[in-house]
Amino acid sequence: MANAPVQRMSKLLAKTLRDDPADAEVLSHKLLVRAGYVRRTAAGLWSWLPLGKKVLANVERIVREEMDAIGAQEVTLPALLPREPYEATGRWDEYGPELFRLKDRKGGDYLLGPTHEEIFTLLVKDQASSYKDLPVILYQIANKYRDEARPRAGILRGREFLMKDSYSFDTADEGLAESYALHRAAYQRIFERLGLDYRICAATAGAMGGSKSEEFLAPAEAGEDTFADCPNCDYAANTEAITYELKPVDASGAPAAEEIPTPDTPTIETLAASLGVPASATLKNLLVKVDGEIVAVGVPGDREVDMDKVEAHFAPAAVELVTAEDFTGRPDLVRGYVGPQGLDKVRYLADPRVAPGTAWITGANKPDTHARNVVAGRDFEVDEYVDVVVVQDGDPCPKCGTGLKLDRAIEIGHIFQLGRKYADALKLDVLGQNGKPVRVTMGSYGIGVSRAVAALAEQHADDKGLIWSKEVAPADVHVVAAGKALQTELALDVSGKLSAAGVRVLVDDRTGVSPGVKFTDAELIGVPQILVAGRRAAEGVVELKDRRTGEREELTVEEAVARLTA
Repeated sequence: MANAPVQRMSKLLAKTLRDDPADAEVLSHKLLVRAGYVRRTAAGLWSWLPLGKKVLANVERIVREEMDAIGAQEVTLPALLPREPYEATGRWDEYGPELFRLKDRKGGDYLLGPTHEEIFTLLVKDQASSYKDLPVILYQIANKYRDEARPRAGILRGREFLMKDSYSFDTADEGLAESYALHRAAYQRIFERLGLDYRICAATAGAMGGSKSEEFLAPAEAGEDTFADCPNCDYAANTEAITYELKPVDASGAPAAEEIPTPDTPTIETLAASLGVPASATLKNLLVKVDGEIVAVGVPGDREVDMDKVEAHFAPAAVELVTAEDFTGRPDLVRGYVGPQGLDKVRYLADPRVAPGTAWITGANKPDTHARNVVAGRDFEVDEYVDVVVVQDGDPCPKCGTGLKLDRAIEIGHIFQLGRKYADALKLDVLGQNGKPVRVTMGSYGIGVSRAVAALAEQHADDKGLIWSKEVAPADVHVVAAGKALQTELALDVSGKLSAAGVRVLVDDRTGVSPGVKFTDAELIGVPQILVAGRRAAEGVVELKDRRTGEREELTVEEAVARLTA
């Protein structure tokens, strides 16, 4: 067995910190900086120090092994990409300000790749001409770029990040389904090997496009995604992907709509209090501008509008809330008293809870006036139903009806059945068995490699520091020399024996550093096993500590080596 490396802390470029960085908001940011894994270069840009690079490389290795196992082939594509392919698919504009755009000295337009669907499509177009060349799965592990308005949370949301993106190319939808299933299973193996707690959740496709889409989410307080989990069945989904079934009701016996004076009640709260009714009996009408055109969105008064869902529905159009100036010259729009009845010049969208036959109290489009018994489908028409409310704890599960539980999570992977969106835009065809052109269908599959490191730090830590699993840790054992010359000599001796047996060793051989600081650093750095050459070093006895459980045991050097190499 080849010797494993011994990393001596006396020569290691890593300075641990006792205090949290002033700008750190989440646990992973605090611990990865304090333990000497990463350092901030600029807003959203991070340098990986030697220990951090080892962890990152281990995550890469696991991802690469599982991708290779499903027959995927690794390539490397440039990060600097031409404008034309992204313009052909519409994503040059759709990505908006998050896309890094730049010009070369000749005035040519380029971008820093956020994802590489277009470039992989063109690569396959160049290399594959027949159905015999497919199916094929290609992948790369490379830096991606996103011009975040407010980079935050350390490496969780940066402007440059390491990602594995893979793409499948098939001639038929059945083949795409198989490629998708291969990736789904590979992702499960990857995250299990990493030691991440995760959920597979239904998701929206967003700017990627396509049909079926699922996210792999790691529950964590620092997560920016909210997902719903059903405690009764296997349903789980990002809240942006949850839809509510449209259920029309019989309104044949509903009384006629009537206007009622409601002075000084421009909000749902003041209206409900004035009339002595629950907010759920009222209809909230939110006005937004879609590429400058005013659109009304109706939801029950006790629910909030999820602007992310609204923006996703209208993408790539720009969506913004109306301002006071937008009411000028619009006598049909009375601020605080808007109702869907009579909005002839405004497109009206509604949440499915505003189903045909449901009756509401809503604005009468007159100052200080509302209307009651306003029935959907009788007194006003809905141009389009779109699920746009913010999902709440206890909302019914779409699958079984049980109340959903909401939790925060970090998105660590996302898989898409893209279909033919990119193949259509870039005309990716191969000759089929009958000699006629066949349009290729695609899948896109991403894993946030650097983000997975942060997710691990969020999930595997205690009040003392990080706790890495053996698969991803920067070393298998952290040997600590308590300080005296004899202890340092024993620590280096046992490190050499472990290295010869193939064990990766980080040894704290620093001089002039107190035992207390060394022990604190060992727990902060988080290697799975800590071996201390301390008070019984003269007897050839060391103490082995399990970082996760805290269990300690005194062993001879021979016993310790045997235990750690078993």
